[in-house]
Amino acid sequence: MVEHIAQDVPHEFRDGIVAIDVSPKAVPDPVRGGVFTLGECIPLEWSGNGANLQSRIVLYHGSFAAVARSHAGASEWRQEAWDTLSHELRHHLEWRANVDALEAYDWAAEQNFARGEGQAFDAVFYRSGERLAEGVYKVDDDVLMEREGGRGRGDGLKITWHGRSYRVPVPPGAQPPLFLSLEGLLTPPAGDVIVVVPRRPRLLDLWRPRRRVTSQVVAAEPIDA
Repeated sequence: MVEHIAQDVPHEFRDGIVAIDVSPKAVPDPVRGGVFTLGECIPLEWSGNGANLQSRIVLYHGSFAAVARSHAGASEWRQEAWDTLSHELRHHLEWRANVDALEAYDWAAEQNFARGEGQAFDAVFYRSGERLAEGVYKVDDDVLMEREGGRGRGDGLKITWHGRSYRVPVPPGAQPPLFLSLEGLLTPPAGDVIVVVPRRPRLLDLWRPRRRVTSQVVAAEPIDA
């Protein structure tokens, strides 16, 4: 069915799609083996403004429960497969139009990996990630929150996570930039929640070496239990 539905895609929408494949890890549905309800679009390479972005679409066998509960006709199953493929084609077109942001995010992900491995990283990498709210960013599965703070604040910093308030202790004498990974959140995400205390830029920074970034794990204290 992959080849059959792919033939219906207009040429201008397939421009830059190097392949539409089925994952070798996919386990076919015993009844509708040619229908795919999950997929992903993988950007491969590009240059310039992204107009020549190349992508590969991989399809997976997903959940058929919702379709099975509605109708079992061939047209409904075909529509489900088409919806999956067209969704991934839209991803490709969106990435071609926003390749600069895609490059910036890839760089942020590389810097975040270096941070997790204890290697040197750029202290403002997270601002190239996905912006969730004012001063809140997401890079891969990690959420990073910017908070202003001075040296060794005794009362710590206050954050809100999933409707609950927490106090984040700041290590005594620590100077920005700080990356404080939180433990003790009642509803932790898939990755880490990191409070970032940035260093305010100064004119003398142009002549001084870059200040070392301090990364530390701290326990978040609920203050509205």
